[in-house]
Amino acid sequence: MALTIRSFNLGALQTNAYLVQDKDTDRGFIIDPGMNPGSLVRAIEGLTIEAILLTHAHFDHMAGVDEVRRAAGCPVYLHPLEQEWMTSPKLNGSLMWPQISQPVTAAPAEYDLGEGQVLELIGHQFKVYHTPGHSPGSVSFHCGKDLFGGDVLFRMGVGRTDLPGGRERDLIDSVHRLYRLDDEVTVYPGHGPKTTIGYEKANNPYIR
Repeated sequence: MALTIRSFNLGALQTNAYLVQDKDTDRGFIIDPGMNPGSLVRAIEGLTIEAILLTHAHFDHMAGVDEVRRAAGCPVYLHPLEQEWMTSPKLNGSLMWPQISQPVTAAPAEYDLGEGQVLELIGHQFKVYHTPGHSPGSVSFHCGKDLFGGDVLFRMGVGRTDLPGGRERDLIDSVHRLYRLDDEVTVYPGHGPKTTIGYEKANNPYIR
């Protein structure tokens, strides 16, 4: 069974939200419903959404979570190190950019994510990697030839580490872990265009 992956560019920071579906059914799940998620909410009408997964809890990745959760009637998954960020505009960063966002809060996530966990969603298995550095609870989701990496690894870039809880050494270690995946694995990042593990290993100027 193949996956159908749709990307939605949301909010002032152009965050990538993903709607992941099984190609042959109306089942799906969502990764990182960011700011102003109206286009995403419209896209899930008539679908069975099994979960909302958060790669991390910075406001631009979770600002739309309550709106989408109400529309989909599904639970939210997040690493426990960032559970408090859902209810704290200070921790989730929304207080830092008042010119683009009101203070953001959301109800806590229903379920925790952890290293090595395997999520059974839409008839597929998604392995959870704890990939801190950009934030302490950042995670990535891997299924076959697809990787959803949040703000860890970008095309020709990596996540910033100057926000609260960021740590450059952890980010470097996290990217090197992802580099162990097959070169053909497609990386769907939190911002910008998709890339592949092989391309980043050969060309990314920040981490070789």
